[in-house]
Amino acid sequence: MSSVDEHRHEAPQSVACYVITVSDTRTPETDTGGALIRTMLEEAGYVVAGSTIVKDDYEDIRELVYKSSVHSGIEAVLLTGGTGISPRDTTYEAVASLLDKTLPGFGEIFRLLSFTEDIGSAAILSRAIAGTIGSTAVFSMPGSTGAVKLAMERLIIPELRHVMREIYKGT
Repeated sequence: MSSVDEHRHEAPQSVACYVITVSDTRTPETDTGGALIRTMLEEAGYVVAGSTIVKDDYEDIRELVYKSSVHSGIEAVLLTGGTGISPRDTTYEAVASLLDKTLPGFGEIFRLLSFTEDIGSAAILSRAIAGTIGSTAVFSMPGSTGAVKLAMERLIIPELRHVMREIYKGT
């Protein structure tokens, strides 16, 4: 058994997740990205501890991510939206300002997969980011359902338990 397989075997069976959709226009009825994250988490055996929609405002995003990260019932925060380069896109800056440790591979691999499997050179516009705030994992992905599906299927669902095992190791 490889060390990665061993780590995955030792990982928690479930993780309590909080889903945040960043959007100035989405409503609970039109939040397809957030709904897809919740569905995919539940189908993979993860717990959705809650979800919300927040306007694309740096301070509001930052406050919500921080409050979610210190909540005792939340182990991972997953965000969708606000990762582009328009003036209103502030998710990257808000999340990055809070991270204790970054997982640069998440954004790098997400952009590579986006480039090769989905959107070609437009992948350079993505500012997907991940890391930790204390003992909480944080993943921020673009707002399109295609981007959500790609990030969830190829990166987050397969590795979230392993990420939590590493975060909890030695505590």
